Amino acid sequence: MAAAEIARQVGESCRTVPLSGHVGFDSLPDQLVNKSVNHGFCFNILCVGETGLGKSTLMDTLFNTKFEGEPASHSQPGVQLKSSTYDLQESNVNLKLTIVGTVGFGDQINKEDSYKPIVEFIDAQFEAYLQEELKIKRVLHNFHDARIHACLYFIAPTGHSLKSLDLVTMKKLDSKVNIIPIIAKSDAISKSELTKFKIKITSELVSNGVQIYQFPTDDESVAEINGTMNAHLPFAVIGSTEELKIGNKMMKARQYPWGTVQVENEAHCDFVKLREMLIRVNMEDLREQTHTRHYELYRRCKLEEMGFKDTDPDSKPFSLQETYEAKRNEFLGELQKKEEEMRQMFVQRVKEKEAELKEAEKELHEKFDRLKKLHQDEKKKLEDKKKSLDDEVNAFKQRKTAAELLQSQAQQAGGSQTLKREKERKN
Repeated sequence: MAAAEIARQVGESCRTVPLSGHVGFDSLPDQLVNKSVNHGFCFNILCVGETGLGKSTLMDTLFNTKFEGEPASHSQPGVQLKSSTYDLQESNVNLKLTIVGTVGFGDQINKEDSYKPIVEFIDAQFEAYLQEELKIKRVLHNFHDARIHACLYFIAPTGHSLKSLDLVTMKKLDSKVNIIPIIAKSDAISKSELTKFKIKITSELVSNGVQIYQFPTDDESVAEINGTMNAHLPFAVIGSTEELKIGNKMMKARQYPWGTVQVENEAHCDFVKLREMLIRVNMEDLREQTHTRHYELYRRCKLEEMGFKDTDPDSKPFSLQETYEAKRNEFLGELQKKEEEMRQMFVQRVKEKEAELKEAEKELHEKFDRLKKLHQDEKKKLEDKKKSLDDEVNAFKQRKTAAELLQSQAQQAGGSQTLKREKERKN
């Protein structure tokens, strides 16, 4: 019997029985809370938006601190993602916060591929987690989970409509991350323009099929506030780390010649709403949605690419072991096929090489024979020439000997005549 079928039958045979006294497992929630607090939490925010929209300032304002970082220039050749991780502590709760910025986003003349580095970065974090999950010895409890939990998409306060870059980018990201659109520097436009701008943005997102994050309403404790806040999206925010004295209190605000804009005044902007929804109410849901929805989608697609499935062609449960064995057999079959193809290719190449070597050897033999014949002809010519020279030398020697003999005879004849004349002179 398959393991899946056994598990199904065990689940169906579960009965509810009453307890006759206190057992103590009602403390499990407290145990879970204590363990979570001791272990700490992580939260990763991706800030997407054009340079100069106040992304860094808003992060400083949200977490009531000053994060390190230098202002980005508008001269970046492409989009680069810069990740910074900080350890924060509030009361006895530790939070490992990672903020990822999109440096140079929207600064290029050709913005067609501006979204690609962002998508690749998000996928890389999913892939790192998947690789850790697939290890035989996993250490997920100590693994730094860098998956993006929330994407704050900063929209320029133009008051008209979304830019095509914004629509394309959000459409590419909505299946990979929880998008929360926000209108940056919302004090740059009037209240009436801001209301119309929000309606326009919402309409364009719906018409283009962009799925933004909706605050959950299935939990009764937060259903009312989340339902109300969903109607306020996108949030119009203002960021400021400067504190001004307003009345008897020091408040975060921005001072203008015409007046003061208070960051935490809900009549001035939606900063408080954003902080409430992002951090104080729905942070855990954002983490959960990232794991159960976006990561699961990525994981499923990757495993299907690798050939893993939950059911066989007959829609029957398919265990991981069976899938592994089938994939292994398929792989071994392909490997044997490739080995045979490589062997045939090797044999063919060896034959071709042998033919080439035989042809080259034949050419070398022919060349050797030609050179040998040429050498013999040259040798014969040299021997004939040597014989001719030897004959000439012998003839010359004979002529020389004859000449010397004649000269000797002539000298002897001359000498005898001289003696004869001397004798006659004496007589």
